[in-house]
Amino acid sequence: MGLFTKKIGPVFLKEESEASNYIEKLKKLSEEASDDIKKKIDEQIKVASYGVYGEQNIAFELKNSGMDMYILHDIFLAAGELTAQIDYIVITRKRTYIIECKNLIGDIEIDNKGNFIRTYEVNGKKKKEGIYSPITQNERHLNVLKTIRKESKGNSLTKMLFENNFENNYKSIVVLANPKTICNDKYAKKEVKDKVIRADQLIKYIKNMDAASNLGDSPEKHMYELANFYLDASLPNKSDYSRKYEEMLELASNKVEKTSVDQAAINELRNDELIAILKKFRLETSREEKIKPFYVFNDAQMNELIEKRPRTKEELLSVSGFGPVKVEKYGEQLIKLLSLV
Repeated sequence: MGLFTKKIGPVFLKEESEASNYIEKLKKLSEEASDDIKKKIDEQIKVASYGVYGEQNIAFELKNSGMDMYILHDIFLAAGELTAQIDYIVITRKRTYIIECKNLIGDIEIDNKGNFIRTYEVNGKKKKEGIYSPITQNERHLNVLKTIRKESKGNSLTKMLFENNFENNYKSIVVLANPKTICNDKYAKKEVKDKVIRADQLIKYIKNMDAASNLGDSPEKHMYELANFYLDASLPNKSDYSRKYEEMLELASNKVEKTSVDQAAINELRNDELIAILKKFRLETSREEKIKPFYVFNDAQMNELIEKRPRTKEELLSVSGFGPVKVEKYGEQLIKLLSLV
């Protein structure tokens, strides 16, 4: 870091997660459910809470890193039919780190072919099973992110430069967040070992990677703009919502009395769908016009659009930030989009 570089420390631009919201909804449903459904919901709460606990361990390490970094938690990206749910995007002055959190019960062995084998105990008996490689999973996430960022580049030259420098600028990390997990990577290849670490090693790993980099320090402005690019590109994770509302349908089919919680959830689902639609429109429009997404409309204006649901250009003028020029430019499209849900 340069002598006169301003210190910003670790900054979370997005700290909440869809999983936490999902758990809160399930807890409300559990209070209303009968015995069998309640048991299923409570099991889901337990599973989801375990994952959240692991991600909180990583958040603690990042918050106490003392490093200049922008952090995004629980980012859902889509490129065509490909999607990626990324646990953490961490942007330092040197690189961008894509972190996959694994809070697994039991111990992990990685063999010389890169296979992941988990050993855990059930009713006093040890059970061993293969699991899907979190390295492969995170590499797929990285490819979705790469596609989205590359598409935002203005011309073929900048796209080529981005492609050529991508592996140096972006790094994939799998973090084992359960402090009790033992990872045996004795026979794993070096390129595999280098991508799997424990949560308590995370900051040391990032510092060492940054120190070994031959890249110059990025200005805080560039770090902030990059973080906001991925924040603007993030969409609500539809898969999480479908699971949540399947549980609600189970409650209804079990003849549990419908409450205001159900209606609130329906309204929230509609709003989430609109957020996804409006964010997609904002991102595509900003790319076409080669401007920042928030110039089209920012998040506060988006929320006001959803709240007011204007049906005419005259009504759209009442939304903050929408004057005659912007209404004339985007009005018809926005009114159509807001009427979809």
